[in-house]
Amino acid sequence: MITIYHNPRCQKSRTALQHIQTVDKDIKVVEYLKNPPSAKELKEVLELLQLKPLDIVRKKEQLFIDEYKDGSYTDTQWLKILVENPILIERPIIIKGDKAIIARDETSLKKIK
Repeated sequence: MITIYHNPRCQKSRTALQHIQTVDKDIKVVEYLKNPPSAKELKEVLELLQLKPLDIVRKKEQLFIDEYKDGSYTDTQWLKILVENPILIERPIIIKGDKAIIARDETSLKKIK
């Protein structure tokens, strides 16, 4: 099974979804803006990505610029911020088995087989 944290309004996310539909038919689509991940779920995703919470923050998002850009937050605080403000989570995140990627480009997408 492939899981995609998806935003249907995002072109890169739609492209990633189209790609994984050609790779596997067993797909779980999580519209994370409608159904935000819990802190536990997000922590598990971060472990698969081998990243810290700040690494998946959309730093060009207006909310980040207005509210968080100049702050200094711990990983735990960032986790809470991302859960409360899922718009700040980079997309799309694709999980297959014990691997996860942020599929922002074609090279990343090729890693999903």
